[in-house]
Amino acid sequence: MEPIHAKNARVFKALCDEKRLAILELLRSGERCACVLIDRLDVGQSTLSYHMKILCESGIVESRQEGKWTHYRLSETGSRYAAALLTELTTPYAAQTPDKCSP
Repeated sequence: MEPIHAKNARVFKALCDEKRLAILELLRSGERCACVLIDRLDVGQSTLSYHMKILCESGIVESRQEGKWTHYRLSETGSRYAAALLTELTTPYAAQTPDKCSP
């Protein structure tokens, strides 16, 4: 079984690059073919593949094949996980659970 910190690190790795953030912005309006992403981002196919691999491994993006093209979309489950993870990691323990000594 994979350690939870390794899984969580993939989420933040996906979000720490400006090209990947641009890809996420493009996917907010719906599913996109790799060919559209290549044109919009002005990157090569290998560069896009590298970034999409990281985004898909994080769970934030899903893909499907249609002929020779791959189509990408935001994953609702992965997006919720990433948002909850950030909230959890940036909320002090005291704010997450009530103090047992408090009235």
